[in-house]
Amino acid sequence: MREFIHGDQLRGHKAVVLGAGTSGVAAARLLVRLGASVRLLEKNEVSAAAVPGDQGFEVHGGEHKPEHFAGADLIVLSPGIARVKIAHLLPPQVQVVSELELASWFVSEPIIAVTGTNGKTTTTTLISRILEHNGKRVFTGGNIGTPLSEYLLGTEQADILVLEVSSFQLQNSPSFHPRVGVLLNFSANHLDYHETMEEYLQAKLSMFAHMEAPDLAVVPLSMKNELEAGNFTRAKRVYFVASKRFECSGLPGEHNRENMEAAYLACRYFGLDEEEVRQGIEGFSSLPHRFEAVAEHKGIVFIDDSKSTTVDSTIAALKSQDRPVRLLAGGVFKGGDLAAVLPLLRERVRGVYLFGRSREIFEAAWNESGKEISWDATLEEAVFRAASDARSGECVLLSPATASFDLFANYKERGKTFQRAVRDWVEGTA
Repeated sequence: MREFIHGDQLRGHKAVVLGAGTSGVAAARLLVRLGASVRLLEKNEVSAAAVPGDQGFEVHGGEHKPEHFAGADLIVLSPGIARVKIAHLLPPQVQVVSELELASWFVSEPIIAVTGTNGKTTTTTLISRILEHNGKRVFTGGNIGTPLSEYLLGTEQADILVLEVSSFQLQNSPSFHPRVGVLLNFSANHLDYHETMEEYLQAKLSMFAHMEAPDLAVVPLSMKNELEAGNFTRAKRVYFVASKRFECSGLPGEHNRENMEAAYLACRYFGLDEEEVRQGIEGFSSLPHRFEAVAEHKGIVFIDDSKSTTVDSTIAALKSQDRPVRLLAGGVFKGGDLAAVLPLLRERVRGVYLFGRSREIFEAAWNESGKEISWDATLEEAVFRAASDARSGECVLLSPATASFDLFANYKERGKTFQRAVRDWVEGTA
């Protein structure tokens, strides 16, 4: 059992946590354990009411008011809550941080932090698998499920912490610095949250700015000139490109070759050699909703890539498929160059099946493809249309290039809906 050695370090402090999601509640619980007086704010009154009331902190539901923040020494923002949106409510000079930043103050174990526009979850999970296969005790968390605060509150002791970290978390993490920082890639995304691409990039790079000479930055060779021109870190640097060093049927495509290289370089820092990494990669399968083959019927393969929330991830999915594609796309568009998809549409796609929001954006960008483009209000209708049009030897691919929040709570729900619709179509045509 791991002893909690940080008790009462924030005794006398008043903290306010915004957001009653997983990370917000975890931050509130940690702050209570640290001795602070804590208030949790949540705009959604149903979500606020669902928080158990016996955890040692106040919970307030509804619109935020200046009096909720009065006297606060520390504000903790949950991911997705933009600081600029609540700045007018905050006391002058109050410290504003993310849950990631807060928890990192009390961590002594080495951290591998993985960021980037695409591939974060796959690479984070792969690194953890490799380390565990080679006898390391690993905590996997951050933006991938379990907040870092939960680790501090738990009893299990890890040798290495492997964290997926988002731009939302990093933007309010003024001192967070992992032992190994991994930047997988960078392209337009979250422009509905970040005001500019430069702001988005600087959020991603902030953790590298805090790293020191003994640390390691693992970054793509394609960004070397840009990163070095900005003197982005004092850490040692190693640049990666896709190679054929590792083979894994569960990780198809050029983008996954890059992910495997980045994972290898991160694990090498902790003494693992190429063969040990290769053994850890063997048998790794795609994660749910990440280019996941879910059915084959009448010679038609159905692939769930609901986690594809960016244009670049849709491009990677199309490049990874050697069958002609019936492409399902649509949802809350977050920015990116849809015109960059046109060559792949012309080369590999038999038809485009839009659903939900952003119809006008996609149609305007892809009308020049020469492909038939349809639209349905729901994903289920689009799946049935695409499946009915598909022929043996083709692939029906859900790779939306968007967020899911027009029709679904998250990408997982979108993927599950796709899979149910596929099953219904298969059963109806069996």
